[in-house]
This record gives sequence, structure tokens and C-alpha cells, in this order.
Amino acid sequence: MSDPQPPLIISSDTQRANRIPPRQAQTRKWPILHAGSTPTFDRSRWTFHIFGLVEKPWQRTYDEFQALPRVQVKADMHCVTRWSRLDNLWEGVSTRDVLSKVRSLPEAKFVMVHCEHGFTTNLPLADFLGKDCLFAWKHDGHDLEPDHGYPLRLVVPLLYAWKSAKWVRGIELMAEDRAGFWESWDHGGYHMRGDPWAEQRFRDH
Repeated sequence: MSDPQPPLIISSDTQRANRIPPRQAQTRKWPILHAGSTPTFDRSRWTFHIFGLVEKPWQRTYDEFQALPRVQVKADMHCVTRWSRLDNLWEGVSTRDVLSKVRSLPEAKFVMVHCEHGFTTNLPLADFLGKDCLFAWKHDGHDLEPDHGYPLRLVVPLLYAWKSAKWVRGIELMAEDRAGFWESWDHGGYHMRGDPWAEQRFRDH
């Protein structure tokens, strides 16, 4: 007996009359962009953590994480390097479902996403909990390629794609915002939020 089809969520940006943000160009390809090398995946040693401003930290293995209720999300992707790829179909676990496994403290307002090789990116909690946000391991019906973030990629469709961090290993809840890897001045000073429709590319914007 095959697994039931997960529910489908349609990202709001796919409903726009004009789906290409300012100074972006549509591509049918999927460029590969990241800093450093692609990490290797060891299923037996992989764990996902939620920590920081929570009553009790939470940890799961990869198999346990994949056993959570799945969703599919149809969404567009906009990279700060000026390409946009439309109608992506992602599959994984909703960020809302994942965060529901802990009790966050009232002062938690931001999330730091922690990934392999020490990579990080920061998000307002409200953006992280968007109804179209998920931790994905499938794209367009197939497992993600390692260069695109397998075994787990965060997907935040309404922000520039660097916020959809690859190779995620956990999230930290915080009271105050702080810069992640690309947001730091040492690595480009990208915008702390990254809304493509407002062209929030860099922090001096």
C-alpha cells in the first residue's frame, strides 16, 4: 500500500499577476550557489536540534524527522543573484509542525538556522512560521541533490533564496536578531530579512 499523498500548500506569490520581483530574470535551470564544499551525509550520525529559548531542547534522528507529517508546497524561488525559478514543488515537514514539538519561551522572536560547516542564517520567527515554509528533502518529485541541500533544506518562499538554507541541522530560538553567515559584514552584509519584492538585498538598503 503506497503512502497517502501529503497535503498541498500553494505559496501566495504564485498567485501574483506578475511573479518576477524587481530586477530578477526567470530561469528554467536551477543554478548551484553556496560557500565551501558540499557536506557528506551520514544517516547514522545525523541529528536535528531545537534549542535556545525553549522550555526543553528537542532532538531527532533523520529517520525520526522524516516520520513527521509531510506536506507539499508549490512555490517560486528568487535568488539574490537575480534569477527566479517558478513553480517548484517541495516536499518535507512544515516548520510549524517542527516548532510545535517544543514550547518556546514568550521572549523568542527570532530564529537562527544552523547548518553543516557552521553556516547560519537568521529569520524573524514570523517569517520562519509562514504557512508555506518547510524543511524539505524532495524537489519536483525527487530527492534533493546534495548540491541543492540534501538531506534537509529549509524553504522560505517569500524571502530571497539564501534564507532557504541548505544542509540544516537545527534551529535556535532567540530574543534578539543577530546576523548569520551571509548577513555578516565579513561575508557580504546581506539584508537581515531579504524580501525580494522590496529588493532587500544588502543591509545598507
